[in-house]
Amino acid sequence: MAKSGPAIILGTGFGLALFASLALIVGSMAGPARADTAGQLDTQSRATDRPGSGIALARRQINADDLLEAMATLERVLMNNPSNLEARALHAGLLCRIDDRRGAIMEFDSLRGLNVPQSVSAEARMPCRGGR
Repeated sequence: MAKSGPAIILGTGFGLALFASLALIVGSMAGPARADTAGQLDTQSRATDRPGSGIALARRQINADDLLEAMATLERVLMNNPSNLEARALHAGLLCRIDDRRGAIMEFDSLRGLNVPQSVSAEARMPCRGGR
């Protein structure tokens, strides 16, 4: 039997921890709405367990121009709820706001033909049309 090197198994817990670490690093470059303590990060993380509260948090972050934190928040919502149309649409709009037009187009194309509420679609597409 051939010997092999040590195997490293990366489970979901590791992936979430890595994601949280990356969010903290990226968040440290963002504006004042970011989580400054472990307790605040934990609160924000729990908020994303339920799509409604996670989306509300992301909207507050967007309104505070904390776009990278809002992106991370929506990505956490989508990890738990990948079919949430509102989160997917807002995520696409954020891609426009951070100048990733190609990514936004791909996201919006993936939503074509789905029942995204008109108000959510309009809100998400506004940044792509030069709005805020």
